[in-house]
Amino acid sequence: MKPPLIVVMGVSGAGKTTLGRALAGAVGWDFADADDFHPPENIAKMRAGVPLSDADRAPWLAALGEEAGRRAAAGRPLVLACSALKRTYRDTLRTCVPDARFVFLDGARETLAARLASRDGHFMPASLLDSQLAALEPPSDALRLDLDRPTPAQVAAVRAAFGL
Repeated sequence: MKPPLIVVMGVSGAGKTTLGRALAGAVGWDFADADDFHPPENIAKMRAGVPLSDADRAPWLAALGEEAGRRAAAGRPLVLACSALKRTYRDTLRTCVPDARFVFLDGARETLAARLASRDGHFMPASLLDSQLAALEPPSDALRLDLDRPTPAQVAAVRAAFGL
């Protein structure tokens, strides 16, 4: 059975949006970026270099889960780019879409820092990378991909793993 939701997860700079958009395009699914669901207060905190707390993330994760659940119920599978750093965050998404699958983009801190330093126009500053890495609880039940792998190879790996 094909999953109704694939969450491309990892810390900022891992390439979640790039892979998510490419995967959604390749399989004809909807795509959503979790960054678009943050309330203005969360964005302001991150812009100021303040890490989000679990309390800050709770309504954001609930909104993501509700959106994914609505799409799944309507038969519209979704690829979601979302940090999903902690198991409890992933569990929140699974509450709304139990058959969700996760793809974890993993790689070296140095690569992530370089990507963040070269990124323009994003509210997430490179200074928050270490707080994200500290909060990250690597999943044991996700497809783990090296973030240095070319995007087409990542898409092929996800398609093969999930029968897409």
